[in-house]
Amino acid sequence: MKVLVVGSGGREHALVWKIAQSPLVTKVFCAPGNPGTAGLAENVDIAVDNLQGLLDFAKKEGVELTVVGPELPLSLGLVDLFEENGLKAFGARKNAAIIEASKAFSKDLMQKYDVPTAAYGVFTEVPGAIEFIDRTGIPIVIKADGLAAGKGVIIAQTRDEAVAAVTDMLSGNAFGAAGSRVVIEEFLKGEEASFLAFTDGERIIPLASAQDHKAVYDGDKGPNTGGMGAYSPAPVVTPPIHEKAMAEVMRRTVDGMKAEGRRYQGVLYAGLMIDGDSVKTLEFNARFGDPECQPLLMRMKSDIVPILLAVASGSLEGVEIEWHDKAAVCVVLAAEGYPADYRKGDVIEGLAEAGRVEDLVVFHAGTKASGDAIVTNGGRVLGVTALGATVKEAIDRAYSGVKLITWPGMHHRKDIGAKAMNR
Repeated sequence: MKVLVVGSGGREHALVWKIAQSPLVTKVFCAPGNPGTAGLAENVDIAVDNLQGLLDFAKKEGVELTVVGPELPLSLGLVDLFEENGLKAFGARKNAAIIEASKAFSKDLMQKYDVPTAAYGVFTEVPGAIEFIDRTGIPIVIKADGLAAGKGVIIAQTRDEAVAAVTDMLSGNAFGAAGSRVVIEEFLKGEEASFLAFTDGERIIPLASAQDHKAVYDGDKGPNTGGMGAYSPAPVVTPPIHEKAMAEVMRRTVDGMKAEGRRYQGVLYAGLMIDGDSVKTLEFNARFGDPECQPLLMRMKSDIVPILLAVASGSLEGVEIEWHDKAAVCVVLAAEGYPADYRKGDVIEGLAEAGRVEDLVVFHAGTKASGDAIVTNGGRVLGVTALGATVKEAIDRAYSGVKLITWPGMHHRKDIGAKAMNR
């Protein structure tokens, strides 16, 4: 069968890498793809928000399954459009993708269906927002309501910082339309984990546990990014925590979405805050996390294509997922200045050498071809992902690959996976 993967980041490179291994698949297309996907799939120059262009291409090529990577085409209704035209697509429909596209919707849903989360308020005017900040106290979390590429969250440590953040967002300077409404939440203490599951709207099959590293600098310092690295499994997700997350977060959310007439089919990502035996939900995403997708797919033993087809067909009955016992770690290599303004066009050296390291894959995220060279073309440029018998071994292997790659101003965290080691 022919498969089309929509997107151009590290997550999509990982999906193409995994899908291409399936004996069911004869050809993979990636739209628009990147230099990493080009080695495994045919890249097609169609933007992720060109819904009609993607549909026309899938029809012309006889694509039997389309896998939507990023949140934007989901929120625009790409899956709905494909289904209306009799084509199978994996991903949440538009009315379900709102769980990520609007943080206010997501918080209201959690409150209504008793999904544990932080106390919050939703604001479109600055005075009311400031009043809530003063009542709640510092530190406090301020989120742009709409899609902001994983960067629309500010953890304000002072009142001045909080007031500046809401003023900036609501005046349209920060995050544009995505910040025209803000969600302000109490600050939760604990350790974050990513909990992902496939669901057909009723059945829920969890993926292996994972942990992302959002802050740009070591020790979780500095502004939030789209994610500077991830590892799986995450020891913080103990069997009792896993059970709680399934029952109180995933089950209640999937059932709640169904009750709202927004049946959720796809992969559901819950960002969790774990403190002792308490589990609270920070956010939901309507797609695979990036970079969590990279280590998770490296650990997945099962063929992913039958799972994606089962979700797209609306029934996960009888589906099981097998996982490798090994751990996986992904270290993101970013451009200097990210997540603020960063440079593009620097030549990346050492990709071939890193690619020869056993049990290691360099997933491309923000790269492009320039003549014979591969150059930087985004904030998060590469995701160096490795397997190991233990988390320690996977960390060491990933960083051995990182050492082989270089470009001017390359930045990465040096403590990815340290929380697992500390446990």
